[in-house]
Amino acid sequence: MTTILADSFTAALAKLTNDEQKHAKLTAFDLQTNPDRPGLQMHRIEASKDPNFWSVRVNRDLRIIIHKTGDSVMLAYVDHHDDAYAWAERRRIEAHPRTGALQIVEVRERVEEVTLRAMPPVQPDLPFVVSPPLPAASAPLFTRLSSDEALSIGVPADWVEDVLQASEDHFFTLANHLPQEAAEALLEYAATGVLNKPRAVDSTPITHPDAQRRFRIFEGHEELAAALDQPFEKWAVFLHPSQRTLVERDFSGPVRVVGSAGTGKTIVALHRVVRTLRADPASRVLLTTFSEPLAMALKRKLDVLVADDPRLTERVVVSSFEQAAGELYALMTGRKAYLVSREKLRGILSDTAPTAGTGRYPIRFLLSEWEHVIDAWQIDSAEAYALVPRMGRKNRLGAKQREELWSIFAEVSRQVRAKALMTSADLFTAVMRHFDNRDHKPYSHVVVDEAQDLGVAELRFLKAIVPDRADAMFFAGDIGQRIFQQPFSWKGLGIDVRGRSFTLKVNYRTSHQIRRMADSLLPDNVRDVDGEEDQRKGTVSVFDGVEPVVVIAPTPEEEIISAGTFLKGLVDTGVAPSEIGIFCRSNDEIARAAKVAEAADVPTVSALHAASSSEAVLIGTMHLAKGLEFRAVILIACDEGILPLNARIADVADEFELDEVVATERQLLYVAATRARDHLFISGVSPGSEFLEDLRR
Repeated sequence: MTTILADSFTAALAKLTNDEQKHAKLTAFDLQTNPDRPGLQMHRIEASKDPNFWSVRVNRDLRIIIHKTGDSVMLAYVDHHDDAYAWAERRRIEAHPRTGALQIVEVRERVEEVTLRAMPPVQPDLPFVVSPPLPAASAPLFTRLSSDEALSIGVPADWVEDVLQASEDHFFTLANHLPQEAAEALLEYAATGVLNKPRAVDSTPITHPDAQRRFRIFEGHEELAAALDQPFEKWAVFLHPSQRTLVERDFSGPVRVVGSAGTGKTIVALHRVVRTLRADPASRVLLTTFSEPLAMALKRKLDVLVADDPRLTERVVVSSFEQAAGELYALMTGRKAYLVSREKLRGILSDTAPTAGTGRYPIRFLLSEWEHVIDAWQIDSAEAYALVPRMGRKNRLGAKQREELWSIFAEVSRQVRAKALMTSADLFTAVMRHFDNRDHKPYSHVVVDEAQDLGVAELRFLKAIVPDRADAMFFAGDIGQRIFQQPFSWKGLGIDVRGRSFTLKVNYRTSHQIRRMADSLLPDNVRDVDGEEDQRKGTVSVFDGVEPVVVIAPTPEEEIISAGTFLKGLVDTGVAPSEIGIFCRSNDEIARAAKVAEAADVPTVSALHAASSSEAVLIGTMHLAKGLEFRAVILIACDEGILPLNARIADVADEFELDEVVATERQLLYVAATRARDHLFISGVSPGSEFLEDLRR
């Protein structure tokens, strides 16, 4: 008998205790292997309007709600006896009359009044709060929609009237009662005025693209066990149709998937890896990102995704850009690459410039020119330096100046080589040159997460280690989250994603209120050097929440009091410490972050050792927040001179670089803020960071 898993079951399972989950899973496995076993004690839910709902006994109190049709059983819900029965009595499962997608529909007549906005949790009383005001009550949002148009996007017939009368004050409450595709289409319409009707598809109700986001068919016991063992990883089982299209489609060249934080770019990248491994038994895939901690997180998620066939992981390597290059370098040469630090380079430049007779160039300019021009583009001669365009650099250099500067940079290169050291760009270039013209490549495919932080040398390296085939390269990233690299032309390096750059618009991770505030830090559209746009306007969050809190305190001590009060309020209302992150701009402010937790009497763990504790608040810098998710995030010490960081401002060499530094500092705050799902607290000491003004608009 075919077993169908509904996302409503995995969500309900996640809310049970560990012991209850264990018993529910065992019963689900028994149901899959022997659905007629008497011990399951099946009973039809007589009070339900859907005659196919049955209850299955887990233990004295727990019940699984199943939906039986023909030769299939759907795991629909699990809860304590009365709550499980009440869930089934208020729902029916049917194909939508217009779209044809299988839906779990709430019976309108059995749902309490939904015209009032649900009261959000009350934020604690805090001094110095300067949060933006709540939006004023609004008129109905969908007065221009017809009943037929509402039906066309998947709104159940008995909910159409509620939709047409909905205002912003209560729409999110109403959206919780609607199928996801209907709620998302209505949110997009409210944000953009465009109603995107689904395309007609030739499918059964269960295989319809919208149905696949909430139902998955399992034939084997192992596959079901893998899905139920990770109830919080719903993305591992259910994909949004826009995500599934990008995972399964064949492309004619390199692909880039962009979108704001929380839209599922990493999900798409991971599923693309699995799709490649399954489709091509000879494939060998590199899944890579900019840091080792993020690579480790990707590895854990990939293991969940292939739990039904763990042998697939034998053909995939998950590592950072630098580690991937280092491992290939060791295979090529038989020795390890030793990298020179930025501070060591600064010291060599400081010593070299005066002895070369060119001490008139500031060290910050020399370091910037080295990092963004000489090393980035691997300039190896005065002739090459004379020809490099220095795209975007405001300091124009004549032939004489470049000749002077090259004498410095040539000596720096000589000293680095003399010490048997390499820069990261040297490492990437060495591997690139080794594989560039070879027929045999170490990987058949490369999938890149956080691709916005690729540099010139990294991109050249990745291109060289895969064959020249249409589906070899797949990139996922957010231009608005670029915090490390200066922009450059991908097309100029032979990576042309024009016509194959796609923007995800549905935000699953971050509440409407947090996303709206964070989006105020960035423009509606972000354009790269090649003219490709990430059109951020129209991105929608699928759930409502509380307004973020912004605090500008008179002193650091009073900031700590406010942040500590907020943190204690979170814990007192049931938010687990492990679901909270406290972040600051740099290591210099870590002590302030620790004092916040101390004021709330909550244990902490460093972001560098997060795996060592599951009962503590995580503390770290904003850079370490990248790729993480929390129910609540506290960002402290957003002071003038700290964000943007004075040390970075002091190192800029020209106006263009100043603009880039400020932009990446702004994007860093955006990255940290969008780690939060439900609660966000941002604070600084008066007058506060200039970015806090943007959050108040």
